[in-house]
Amino acid sequence: MPSSPDDRLGRRVAYHRSVARLTQQQLADAANIHVGTLRKIEQGKRGTGDTIVESIAAALKIDASLLTTDRVRAGSRIKAAIPALSAAIAAYDVPKDGAVRPLPLLRGAVAEAATWRLAAQYVRIARKLPDLLGELFRAIEYAQARDRPDLARLVASACRSADAVAYKFGAYDLSARFIDLMRWAAPQAEDDILHATIAYVRAETFFAAHAHESGLLALEAAIDAAAGPHDPLAIAARGALHMRAAVIAGRAHDVDAANTHLAAARRLGGQVPEAIYSGTAFGPSSVRIHELSVAVSLGSEHVRSALEAARGWTPSPELPAERRSGFYIELARAQLWSGLPDDAFESLQMARRIAPQHTRDHAWVREDAATLRRLKRGDAESLTNFAEWCHAT
Repeated sequence: MPSSPDDRLGRRVAYHRSVARLTQQQLADAANIHVGTLRKIEQGKRGTGDTIVESIAAALKIDASLLTTDRVRAGSRIKAAIPALSAAIAAYDVPKDGAVRPLPLLRGAVAEAATWRLAAQYVRIARKLPDLLGELFRAIEYAQARDRPDLARLVASACRSADAVAYKFGAYDLSARFIDLMRWAAPQAEDDILHATIAYVRAETFFAAHAHESGLLALEAAIDAAAGPHDPLAIAARGALHMRAAVIAGRAHDVDAANTHLAAARRLGGQVPEAIYSGTAFGPSSVRIHELSVAVSLGSEHVRSALEAARGWTPSPELPAERRSGFYIELARAQLWSGLPDDAFESLQMARRIAPQHTRDHAWVREDAATLRRLKRGDAESLTNFAEWCHAT
């Protein structure tokens, strides 16, 4: 008899709990649920809703999609939330009446959303951000002058987290609106670094439109306008712009510009430790990942450089999940170009283990999985399953 969805969920929870070396009581306490509830879930004796699954996943420090049994549920839930995100920002300047939490609690909620973005936990963002955005718009509308800069920075950060969902799931018009709202908030924030951060995010619109030459010009203008590299935040902001400029120059097949910006990013990356600066990961490891990204962006004729950038090195677990999974997605493409299909599939599987939601809806993953499936002619069940999981055609 086939197992039920509750059985499969229970087995996955028990498995990941054992990997984390937690007792049932420890996991229940961390997830803020009763140990009896957890015991019944693991035994397959009860189902559970999304909130509890997400609480368990957060306690296990894994993506919730690793526990769910419906492979399409995460993507469908995110797409269903897109209208709510759109509605949340439609009336940003005429917000509805409602409660507003104190500033410290709003800071905590926005910081949590940024953590979800870096971990590629898009379902959680899609569920929580519509209400949080509405609350932030109310807060800034009625804020006293002394609180307005802080609230403007929070609005920009929350819009960036919401934009991650819109952009990753192809809602490019909505993504552009979130970026416009970030630009609306920036002058009120009194924060020079924020302008550089917004320019970094705005590059998405040029990637989406394949307007790489224009994107390079916009990023170079932002670099010229950025604050001098006089402290770690300013160094990281400028370095991140150079990283992104290098990649978009690669997409524009401008080898000289790509190498120039990559060299600048490498120099700046050597001046600060790897960390999250103003919501963006930057440092030596991030620069190295972008060396691979630039080589892949330049095309198959640069595959040797791509493999050289990855040889003998793996990204640290301390790096954001989205960035680590992106490394393996791009490595898979370079390996596929090099005639290494087995290595490419292994890299795609690694990307999936690190950040399932990011990997599943990445266009390159679908393209490369479809290519691998044709090359292997369906002789590997695991490859067939993977291709079906990411909807490769």
